[in-house]
Amino acid sequence: MSRGLASHGVRVRLRRAMSTPSALAHDTVDGLRVVGPRPVAEGGRLAVYSILGAAAGAVPFPWVPDALASRVRGALVHDLAARHGVSLAPEARAVLSHPWGPRAQRGMAAAALSYVSVRLAMHALARVGPVALAWPLRYGVRTYVLGHLFDRYLEIERTERAVRIDADEARRVRAAIDGAMLRSFSVHPSMPEEPAPVDDQREPAMALIDGFLSGAAGVPDRLTRRLEAAFDELISKADG
Repeated sequence: MSRGLASHGVRVRLRRAMSTPSALAHDTVDGLRVVGPRPVAEGGRLAVYSILGAAAGAVPFPWVPDALASRVRGALVHDLAARHGVSLAPEARAVLSHPWGPRAQRGMAAAALSYVSVRLAMHALARVGPVALAWPLRYGVRTYVLGHLFDRYLEIERTERAVRIDADEARRVRAAIDGAMLRSFSVHPSMPEEPAPVDDQREPAMALIDGFLSGAAGVPDRLTRRLEAAFDELISKADG
């Protein structure tokens, strides 16, 4: 008797499992959510992609940094989309992955001339500081901004129900991401209050140094909040 009930329960579970693909057949995000909650991209993964983007910018040859950075950024947006249960059309991936935006595509001669000009200027300025780090650093920063804001869009801002992100949607997101880097200097998001020290036993000089170091450590978080506020504003205007 117990074996018969057990086998009946197994058959019921199998029928339920076999019926799941019919729910996934619908081309909507809701259909994919039955699998489970969407995971959020880990900060460690984004940091690795950012380092890879910076490494791509350090390659001392024209065209190569942009080509490598495009590969890194394409893998990043594909990774994020997959983790949120959506897919990217090939045109959408191309829009998001280009290092300097779809409108910045130039001919080979112009790209080579720009590369050589910037390299010569940086070589001339290298005597007054570590200017050479600026070239790969901007690739790494732009890769981080792309990953952080695209993940935020998929997690919070996206209202489209289609599973696939097409080129038009990608252009709206890309425009908001690029615009947020400039808009972030003029927005003023609310910042959390810093906790007051309890039973502070520090000397004034030590407290001053600690305050300076603590302020420097909080710069990335403040910049990130500005980016998020600017992006939220721009993407809401684009969707509205």
